[in-house]
Amino acid sequence: MYRILHRSFCTIAEESTTSIKSISQDLYKEQNLKTLVDKFKKASDIDRFRTKAGIYEDTVRRLARAKRFRWVRDIIEHQKTYTDIGNEGFSARLITLYGKSKMDRHAQKLFDEMPQRNCTRSVLSLNALLAAYLHSKKYDVVEKLFRDLPVQLSVKPDLVSYNTLIKALLEMGSFDSAVAVVEEMEKEGVKTDLITFNTLLDGLYSKGRFEDGEKLWGKLGEKNVVPNIRTYNARLLGLAMVKKTGEAVEFYEEMEKKGVKPDIFSLNALIKGFANEGNLDEAKKWFGEIGKSEYDPDKATYSIIVPFLCEKGDLKTVLEMVKEIFYTHCRVDASLLQVVVDKLLSESMVSEAKEIVEQGKTNKYCRYKLNLPADE
Repeated sequence: MYRILHRSFCTIAEESTTSIKSISQDLYKEQNLKTLVDKFKKASDIDRFRTKAGIYEDTVRRLARAKRFRWVRDIIEHQKTYTDIGNEGFSARLITLYGKSKMDRHAQKLFDEMPQRNCTRSVLSLNALLAAYLHSKKYDVVEKLFRDLPVQLSVKPDLVSYNTLIKALLEMGSFDSAVAVVEEMEKEGVKTDLITFNTLLDGLYSKGRFEDGEKLWGKLGEKNVVPNIRTYNARLLGLAMVKKTGEAVEFYEEMEKKGVKPDIFSLNALIKGFANEGNLDEAKKWFGEIGKSEYDPDKATYSIIVPFLCEKGDLKTVLEMVKEIFYTHCRVDASLLQVVVDKLLSESMVSEAKEIVEQGKTNKYCRYKLNLPADE
């Protein structure tokens, strides 16, 4: 009898798993966004489906990317018909989805409605709301809510809260205030972590605050924080920004000796550094290093080196790179390709310019509307 019941239970569980998996695959393949919304709302009736945060995030991201914000709202508001909405974790997930869609007003409304549903508002939902405003680039609101809401809700900000505040302050350009948050965290008994330091180092180094970045870098050991590849890349970029490419190369080699594997961001930083210094040969050399690695040039790589090559007049290499962009389906900005077209036209390379414009129109993975003067 036990074996029969066990087999029966396993069969039901397997069918349930298969059902959710097939629904997920169907949603992923659905190209008609209105149909996608209808199917998603119907699937939401299944209890287990509502636990699948990844499916929710993927669907909402697709709709937001297509600027179908009305349908994003349709999907999220539909979730209020389920008893799950009285669970803080579920509501916090929905607030986060609104945030990632840059729909901060709807995120705020959902947060404000939680007490009406007897839904607890702890630091979990506070963090979701802070993140929503961060994604919406309302950095000043993040700072205000961080100061006001914990008092109103009688909750204590945690590590995630502080890291979100630091990110917002950096984006606002309030670098001194962002660094000062570390001291505030210590006073409140909240221990900093690698994310705290990576956020600060990236914000300082990328904005040219090299000396401030170096001071913070020196505190890693003191705080028992072990740097990872993102930490190293932040400093690499910092060195590139202040044109210390010699030190950047030495630091890159030091990374390898320590067993920290460089990635495409590391290589991009070196290319940027040499481009900033106007060193064409070294920039091309480090671009060539990408081909020797397991990585491919990405959108950021091309946005650094293509304009630099155009500036230096190395149009032969530029044309090779443009061919590679189309061949690998790298989704660069149309403005980057327009820079190339304009440069080719200025050098009377009309046929080459027309070819890029035509490729932009006809390629199947991403259509680019490029300008070509009618009289060319």
